[in-house]
Amino acid sequence: MKKELIGLSADALKEEMALLGEKPFRAKQLWHWIYNKGETDFFKMTTLAKPFQARLNELYSVSHPAIVTEQTSVDGTRKWLMEFQDGKQVECVYIPESDRGAVCLSTQVGCAQGCKFCHTGTQRMMRNLTAGEIVGQFMSARDSYNEWPTPTDETRMLSNIVVMGMGEPLCNFENLKQALLILMNGDGIGISKRRITVSTSGVANHIPELADLGVKLAVSLHAPTDEIRDKIMPVNRKFPLEVLIKACKEYQKRSERRQFITMEYVMLKDVNDSEKDAENLMKLVDGLEVKFNLIPFHHWEGAPFEASSMNKMHKFAKILENNYFAAPIRRSRGEDIMAACGQLKSAKGKME
Repeated sequence: MKKELIGLSADALKEEMALLGEKPFRAKQLWHWIYNKGETDFFKMTTLAKPFQARLNELYSVSHPAIVTEQTSVDGTRKWLMEFQDGKQVECVYIPESDRGAVCLSTQVGCAQGCKFCHTGTQRMMRNLTAGEIVGQFMSARDSYNEWPTPTDETRMLSNIVVMGMGEPLCNFENLKQALLILMNGDGIGISKRRITVSTSGVANHIPELADLGVKLAVSLHAPTDEIRDKIMPVNRKFPLEVLIKACKEYQKRSERRQFITMEYVMLKDVNDSEKDAENLMKLVDGLEVKFNLIPFHHWEGAPFEASSMNKMHKFAKILENNYFAAPIRRSRGEDIMAACGQLKSAKGKME
């Protein structure tokens, strides 16, 4: 079976070339073709000698995840169902803005976190994605928009990455880390670390390490107290709020620039949307530099919750804003194609 090159670190690619008796510059040439040009056919890598192309083709593969289905929302949001070599599938989403856009990457097939308000959590955990499969999602998204070779920051539309698709990124930390280093490498895909956000449900032990990578942090908080969070997010029993907040403080301490942390907060009717909840929320984040992202609950079939009213959400936001916290209410994107926050789930046929 051929060895997949996408997902290998720059050093690992050099080692592969050394095993073939090739000099290090060959690895640099390959890196450029794979990650800057987006080329998957060795015979089209024209700076490589034909005998070398043939040898590479015999031993290695360069493959992007297959796009099984592609849906585009009325608001321009695009969602793909992507399939890997073993037939497992994940969903990946692109959310465009007027001058840029974010690709939402998945890190696991399914999810073991079991957050009660999340559609992905109803799908059993099947496996972690490899570093190559995480990177590959972004590459397939670029294929869809024909955004090769790597454009400049001024011209690229797929400009940002948010790791908040299917799965818990920090439960697949080593593969996530390697994928991010590949995505940030300036000789290839070249996404700035300032344009990458990793979202976690609260797996606290790896949060400080994200500061070492220089990427932004978003925490799926969703509750101001352990009592509420225990009921809607099982992860809180392992990493209660005291532990989570301590990890967030360590992240900010270790950051090059004292990065603001985005606290994601899905608004659930009569669960976490009272004035008292807002007051407790402010006490909880005392000592942290944060901004809140208030999220309307997006319904899915069988969901045990209802969305808070917009009136209640605005009151909640006003309490936070009056105490000098940024607290925008996120505009729902892609809800008509089940691409909004908490709605992602693989095709049923691949869940069994």
